[in-house]
Amino acid sequence: MTDHETPRPRTQRKQDVLTRLTQEEDIWVATASADGEPCLVPLWFLWDVSEDVDRPDAGTFLLCTKRTNPTARNVTPKGNVRLSLGDTRDVVLIDGTAEVVEGADLPTASADAFAAKLPWDPRDRPVWVYLRITPTTVRAWRTENELAARVLMRDGAWRV
Repeated sequence: MTDHETPRPRTQRKQDVLTRLTQEEDIWVATASADGEPCLVPLWFLWDVSEDVDRPDAGTFLLCTKRTNPTARNVTPKGNVRLSLGDTRDVVLIDGTAEVVEGADLPTASADAFAAKLPWDPRDRPVWVYLRITPTTVRAWRTENELAARVLMRDGAWRV
């Protein structure tokens, strides 16, 4: 496939990604069990910048799922996850590390922000846990002409 549209500068792609992280509600979450069984599910999410509101690019992802679901079980022991936004013409792929956080252990500002963005508040539901995902790699591209410079974050640091 070729595309004759001018590729976006990497700085614009980063801004486009950050805009989507604050505006979108759903994200695809891929994990694998210890024996390699894949799991791919859509979950609501919050791009949580409550710990550093002056740096909207320094956030973490906050998701919630039942503690018995494969997604929650799979984040231990390694905690590696892949997240995805968009369709095949506007892709954002994020690799990160996840930790399970009990509702009572989640900082109030993060829990309040999650509840404000999404139509429910799972803090007081013991069968639910939060997953906090710290991005390590972010890739974004729309078409073939953006593939060469698709890596926007590597090893947890933005490259733009």
